[in-house]
Amino acid sequence: MSRLIWLAVRIAAAVALVVATCGYAITGVHTDVLLGAGCGVAVGVGVGLRGGSGSRPWTGILIGSIVGIVTAFLTGGLSVGWGVIIPPLLPLAVGLIDGLDRSSLSGYRDVSREAFILAVLLSVGLIPALVVGDVSLAPLVAAVPLLAMPWTALLIGLLSRRREGWGDARPPRLLILGAAALPALMGLGFGFGVVREDVGLSGIAHVLWIVLILIVSLVVLPLTGFLVGRTAATWLRPRLQVYGQLAAYLRVMWVPIGGFAVGYLTIIFLFAGFYGTLERLRPGAFSDAGAGLADWVSFAFFTALAQDYAAIIPVSAGARALVSVHLMLSAGWVVVLFAAVMTSIGPKLDRIARQHAEEDAD
Repeated sequence: MSRLIWLAVRIAAAVALVVATCGYAITGVHTDVLLGAGCGVAVGVGVGLRGGSGSRPWTGILIGSIVGIVTAFLTGGLSVGWGVIIPPLLPLAVGLIDGLDRSSLSGYRDVSREAFILAVLLSVGLIPALVVGDVSLAPLVAAVPLLAMPWTALLIGLLSRRREGWGDARPPRLLILGAAALPALMGLGFGFGVVREDVGLSGIAHVLWIVLILIVSLVVLPLTGFLVGRTAATWLRPRLQVYGQLAAYLRVMWVPIGGFAVGYLTIIFLFAGFYGTLERLRPGAFSDAGAGLADWVSFAFFTALAQDYAAIIPVSAGARALVSVHLMLSAGWVVVLFAAVMTSIGPKLDRIARQHAEEDAD
């Protein structure tokens, strides 16, 4: 249990960080960012925990982050209402799962189960923003993903039933009956009430406008969300596998990389002290000299990278000589340590490469 809790905390923290930073880059409305973060965290944690304590957290982080960012973009970037946010969001999540693991959806029952789980997760993710925004609407809006679940499962099943491995020839009757509830409620409640008041149409024009809204809301948006999610996940799947192979290399190189960082930072801090000492003993050695250790560390960091630090410039001969020594020492450290690291870990990297080649051959 403790491992599952720790896994959920890691996934939630990663998704919240990604969605919140991207959300505030899109909009400054706190409720919209909270909405995206809530949906992303709920979906990410739910997907990440589906496989138990041995599940791969990156799957939940990836899907949760995409769902959260899309939610924040729709609400904050496009400023659309609930009728446009929810229809593509649930199919998008199902499409991402289908693209990452095509074998997980092989019939209407699989699609219905996946859509139901994601609908519950989205409902939970909507609640925090709804409570902050308008408590009276929270129960109604949070129930919309559950109401849209049968219709979403039916559309995805009809779109996927011709692909290889699909087991069902016809959708279950219960699924059809459940799917019929959504267009009926939208046609009666939304179409005949809100549309007439907003658009001011009557007669045949009013009916055609209702039909257009129903087609876009119930067919175009859900199918677009599912196809975009599945296509993106299918494209990402083989490319994400590369990172799984890189993990073995990084485990071997972790200690050498840490040793390089320690030595490199030591040189930076050492020369930051040299620069500050020179300026104290010989005032004017640097123009616009720093007033504290932080300024000298910044100057030493950019000097080690051979980049100009605009605020401080070496003026005296001693300052320029000290900068030259720093540059040579930093470059030498990179060259020498890189050669030493490759010599020591070269056999291990070759062994990992042979293992990956054998796995690909199998």
